[in-house]
Amino acid sequence: MFIGFDTSNYTTSVAAFDGSTVIQRKKLLEVRQGERGLRQSEAVFQHTVNLAKLINSLADELGSDFKLDAIGVSNKPRNVDGSYMPCFLVGENTAEACAFGRCGVYKTSHQVGHILSALFSCKKLNLTEKPFIAFHLSGGTTEALLVTPDCDELIKAEIIAQSLDLKAGQAIDRAGVMLGLKFPCGAELDRLSKLSNKRFNIKPSFNGLDCSLSGIENKAHKMLESGECDADIAAFVIQSICVAVDEMLERIIGVYGNMPIVFSGGVSSNSMLRNSIKNKYDACFAAPEFSCDNAAGTAIYAYLKYNGKQI
Repeated sequence: MFIGFDTSNYTTSVAAFDGSTVIQRKKLLEVRQGERGLRQSEAVFQHTVNLAKLINSLADELGSDFKLDAIGVSNKPRNVDGSYMPCFLVGENTAEACAFGRCGVYKTSHQVGHILSALFSCKKLNLTEKPFIAFHLSGGTTEALLVTPDCDELIKAEIIAQSLDLKAGQAIDRAGVMLGLKFPCGAELDRLSKLSNKRFNIKPSFNGLDCSLSGIENKAHKMLESGECDADIAAFVIQSICVAVDEMLERIIGVYGNMPIVFSGGVSSNSMLRNSIKNKYDACFAAPEFSCDNAAGTAIYAYLKYNGKQI
């Protein structure tokens, strides 16, 4: 059995993977009404409180006789120099403690975990053996990545396009908090947007393959001040992100050609985005439970590393 930990700035998560099935336990970090996130010290505290309870719950389901082969854990946001957030130390230290020196601990990035969980959900783990495009759309990341096999990291993710300012998840959360929704606001804003029948003529802002999303927040604020209804504001925000992602993908294909496309990250669970992109491109989207922050990918990472990347 392979256990994974992920302690992001949104969710405490632990998962088990036996080579075919994932069992997950996770808990969203609590953010006070009206606020748009957590300080790292608060996230560290909540992870510390949450992890023992989640581990015990997972252990109860697995039973006492399972064999622990290896542990996977995210210890940084991305596999690049200088990528660091204190919240990931909680998962890393817990993984080391649970291993007790009796099994290997395989460390990777939160981003690699997202990509692997998406591949698993889409039944595309074989893509780790060849290049593909991965979109990572979340509260802190709006990136298109060229993913290639790597002997050390399993897969290497190189940014080829991104938002130059506001991230897609930030735009959603800031608009949602503005409308009185509870952070993180993705699911609620998605539901609210479906109450609108309005379609907006949106021209995304681009510099080469990179987009700018800061205008979404500014426009949403002006719409609220002018008295437009909440559902129309939500629809504008979601439609703006859909148009930007669509344009980014079209430009990427123009440069890199056609190759497999996989979407991960919490924003990728938005129904309008999934429908609009799936209808136009042959892209794979992880199921919502594998799109949002989760430890499934780190458990799968441990499995692949332990087995020498044999799928």
